[in-house]
Formats: sequence, C-alpha cells, structure tokens
Amino acid sequence: MPSPPRCGILLPTFDPLGSGGAWEVAPAARLAEELGFDALWAGDHLACPAPGLDAVGCLSAAAVLTERIGLGLSVMLLGLRAPAWAAKQLVTIDALAGGRRLALGVGVGGEFPEEFQAAGVPLARRGARLDDALTVIGDLMAGRPIDHRGATMEVTAPSLAPAIAQPPPIYVGGRGEPAMRRAVRFGDAWLPMWLSPQRLAERAARLAELAAQADRPRPGLALLVLVRIDDDRAAARREADAHIRGQYRMALQTIEHWAVLDSIDGAVQRLGAYEEAGVEELLLLPMGSRPLTQYERLAEVRARLRGLVAGRTAR
Repeated sequence: MPSPPRCGILLPTFDPLGSGGAWEVAPAARLAEELGFDALWAGDHLACPAPGLDAVGCLSAAAVLTERIGLGLSVMLLGLRAPAWAAKQLVTIDALAGGRRLALGVGVGGEFPEEFQAAGVPLARRGARLDDALTVIGDLMAGRPIDHRGATMEVTAPSLAPAIAQPPPIYVGGRGEPAMRRAVRFGDAWLPMWLSPQRLAERAARLAELAAQADRPRPGLALLVLVRIDDDRAAARREADAHIRGQYRMALQTIEHWAVLDSIDGAVQRLGAYEEAGVEELLLLPMGSRPLTQYERLAEVRARLRGLVAGRTAR
C-alpha cells in the first residue's frame, strides 16, 4: 500500500534577496519540528551569488535545538572537502542530534566555478573526486582507518573518534545519467531537481534498469522542489523571480516549469502528481521573503497531501 511521501524543508541559510537581516535558522528549526516536517535540510555552497551560512554549522545548531526531526545536507559538495574533515563534521552533527537523525546528500556542484577556485579544487575532475570521497566516507565516519589511493586523491587517516553508530543514508543529487549511476553505486536514494512528473517517472524507470544491471536494489526516489505558496500567483512569481535571480543568476522563466508557485490547494495537486510518479520523499525549498510564513503554509500542504494520498489509496 503506497505511503504518503516524506516531506522535508530547507533551512533559510541563504539570503538571495539581499535583506541583510537576522538569520532565522534557529526559529526555523524549532518551527519545522513543531509543524511536523520529517526533516530539515541545508544547502551547501562555499561561494555563490547569495550570501550564505555554512551548512554544517547550521545543521549542528538545528541538532541541538530539536529532538526528533531528521537533519540532512541537500546537497553537500563533498568533493570540495578533505574526506576526513567531512567525516568529522558529519559525525559531529550526528552526535549533537543524539544519533540516527542524519542524512547525507551529496552532489558534484560546478554551477559556481568560483567556489572550486576558492577551495583549491580542480573543477574539471569534480565527479571523480566525489566518487573517491564516497568510497572512503563511510569507513571514516565508522572510525575505521583508511589508506586509499584513488583517481583524484590519496586518503590516509587513523581511526577517527567518536565514530558514528549507524551510517546515514546517502542521497545522490543530480538529474543526469552520471548522477543516477552514482546513486546506484553509492546511494540509498536519488535526489534530482527540476524535472516534470512525466520525465521523473521515465528517469525512475532508467534508474531501475541501472540498478538491475549492477545487481543492486533500486535507490529510493526523492525530489527537491522550489515552492512559493500564495493565492496571488503574480505575487508568487515576483517573489520567486527575485529569489532565483539572487541565488542562481537566472530568470524565473528558466526553471518556472518545474517550480510550484500556487495556492495551497494548487500545490497539493502539483506535488500529488510527483507522488503518483513514484516520489517517496519531497524536499521543499521555500522561495522569497518571510520563509517562516511559507513553513506554515507548506505544513498545510503537507497535511493535505497526506490526506490526498490516503484517499487515493482507500479507493
């Protein structure tokens, strides 16, 4: 029997509107748990058009401020980091959260070459570097010593303590075939964005083929969706356009087809179509100003989506 998709929400760790105001990470973390979201996620960039806080630091704060809600990186640019340091950061979040709440989303990045330059990491080999890091990150988090000679890096590390009691699920971000192959090889879930329900269903079928070829279980299916809930669609578009320009240097029309800019009822229908296409987990990224108000509206969307799926299952 199908279950309603899990619904997580992105923390407001970036300032794409250039407001320069107080960062609302702490109240957002508390509110997300109070509203019943399944997980809090944080985006990860060293340098991008929008001012942004460190994802690991924000999730560490959220770990202390909450008790039950999941905590995830969406997505960590693991290839920008030395794997041993990344493992230490991840274990720290897990320890502060009391264990078993962490999820590790990873991606190659590359849309902002300046952050690779700032980190001293070659942009051209970012995919191979991520694969090398994924090869060792589990052992490092588990406290096992490593002596790895990979295609792009050598990792020699002693047993790191403390160790994580249970490895976090790995979500592999990206829309294309390399990301899907990486998800089959390393991941527990595939995490794309900017796909229609129809295209996502087609990609999910391909993911299943790749998993069968590798004799591995098909990874779960998650989806990052950009949203703005407003009964006034024109107002939603203005807020979303300002956000997209500030965060990605793009006009809204470039990605509007895949964004949800709608009322609560409209958003339920749009997101319900993704559930029908096989999505098991939604990561909702609120766009525009007043993110905590969007949290409240998206909590209503989540509740109604669960009711929609339950009603569909009962028929």
